[in-house]
Amino acid sequence: MEEKILTKDFGLKNLFKIKVYLQQGGYKAVKKALEQMRPAEILDEVKKANLRGRGGAGFPAGVKWGFVPQKTDKPKYLCVNADEGEPGTFKDRYIMSHNPHLLLEGVIIASFAVGIHSAFIYIRGEYEAVADRLEEAIAEAKADGFLGKNILEIGFDLEVVVHRGAGAYICGEETALLESLEGKSGHPRLKPPFPASIGLFQCPTVINNVETLANVPAIILNGADWFVKKGLPKDGGTRIFGVSGMVKNPGIYELPIGTNLRKIIFEAAGGMKDGKTLKAVIPGGMSAPILKADEIDLAMDFDSLVEAGSMLGSAAVIVIDQETPILEVLKAVSKFYSHESCGQCTPCRIGISWINKIVRRIASGQGEKDDVDAIICLAENIKGKTLCPLGDAAALPILSICRKFRQELEGQLSR
Repeated sequence: MEEKILTKDFGLKNLFKIKVYLQQGGYKAVKKALEQMRPAEILDEVKKANLRGRGGAGFPAGVKWGFVPQKTDKPKYLCVNADEGEPGTFKDRYIMSHNPHLLLEGVIIASFAVGIHSAFIYIRGEYEAVADRLEEAIAEAKADGFLGKNILEIGFDLEVVVHRGAGAYICGEETALLESLEGKSGHPRLKPPFPASIGLFQCPTVINNVETLANVPAIILNGADWFVKKGLPKDGGTRIFGVSGMVKNPGIYELPIGTNLRKIIFEAAGGMKDGKTLKAVIPGGMSAPILKADEIDLAMDFDSLVEAGSMLGSAAVIVIDQETPILEVLKAVSKFYSHESCGQCTPCRIGISWINKIVRRIASGQGEKDDVDAIICLAENIKGKTLCPLGDAAALPILSICRKFRQELEGQLSR
């Protein structure tokens, strides 16, 4: 039963129904947390588990919860970041569509630990069917006494609302998400102050990714030590790797944190499709710097990928074969970020747009000899100079593509 709670059970039929979920041991973690543990004990256990955020930044969840002031006359909020706009990423969609009650368990436990009575699930606008399923799960949980007033008759109240976004990638950034949730344009805020002190409606707010909260029930049921052993000492548990591209078996794979990237591609995902040869891998969604084929013998954890010059991000592994022109990859990256820039910061708004224009010119056969250097110069002047991480999310993969595949790109220049 414990292993069923840890794994996300995507193949189990009708797990999205509360009756089936309860048969699998669902909501036992909520009962243990609310009836047998104090909020401070829950917080300590999550901290000890070294549960790092599964949305991209990898910030420890328990530490983030601990930043919220305990004594305040303002209401506190929990915002679940279910925007999932990172290209190549589809793990949260599977959790919410196949096992929504696991997410709700994590929401309830986190809210109880921090003293929150209102939670919002900010979901990507394109996930309409998933949002409907979440609302059905919320209604079921409420009917069974796990949400609403006086949960489990201990005097704890919690309401959960599903809020549909409008399809903007920038709203995956936590402060832009808050702005959008308040009914404003999704423009990132200047930090500090951080959301833990001044967040939604200027009140203390916790913001966690879907997968992060989905790991909380396992920690409560089985203990922090058990969770840490599933991963690494400083990075506990498992991770859902979404593998796409030229592999035999694209899909999602829940594996221990630190699993070797080569093993994920050639064992879990079955290796290269149609006998193709591996050219490169984007290891953490489109915003992660690219890795060449000879750089994939590394552990898939936050620290190892930083040392390798990339990042784990959303753990979306995009596999590229030798027959794919690297210029096509660069086109996709520059077009996406040029379109999705909110326009608030000049380096991002102007710089990425110019990079996209240069890349398109190269692709049309009109590239000039200094174009690769111009792209690198523009990207360097975006990196670290914007209000939110979107500038870096564009600049870092563009820089890595240009530097690691410079010869191939220059071969596309006509003048």
